[in-house]
Amino acid sequence: MSTIIGLDHGSKRIGVAVGNEETGLAFPRRALLRRKVAADIEQIGALARNEGATRIVLGLPRNMDGSEGAQAVAARAFGAQLAAIGLEVVFADERLTSWQAGEQLADAGRRPERASGEKDSAAAALILQEWLDRRRPDDPTA
Repeated sequence: MSTIIGLDHGSKRIGVAVGNEETGLAFPRRALLRRKVAADIEQIGALARNEGATRIVLGLPRNMDGSEGAQAVAARAFGAQLAAIGLEVVFADERLTSWQAGEQLADAGRRPERASGEKDSAAAALILQEWLDRRRPDDPTA
């Protein structure tokens, strides 16, 4: 099976999700607390090895007009470092995923503490799920 990791790159936490191309499903995992970039890259590399994943879908935080600001530049730099350790990095638009994740958690009766990272990983799962959905054979936009 083709396992893929989805990431929501933030300044304090990295939301993590794991999905599968064959099932087309993505699930949130425990978020990573940001440390030094090298340690973050090492943790994600270890996760990829443990999951048998070679592809990362990394959320790209675009502005509402589609332009890229400082956060997008940071995400692209982070992606380049992941690629340097041999992972294939694909960027996916992550506009409004954090808001949507918060709404879904609230609808489920959950109000996670900000520091828990639950919302970050829920956003990562949304980013990855949208990417997987666009690749479905029955999707005419794939």
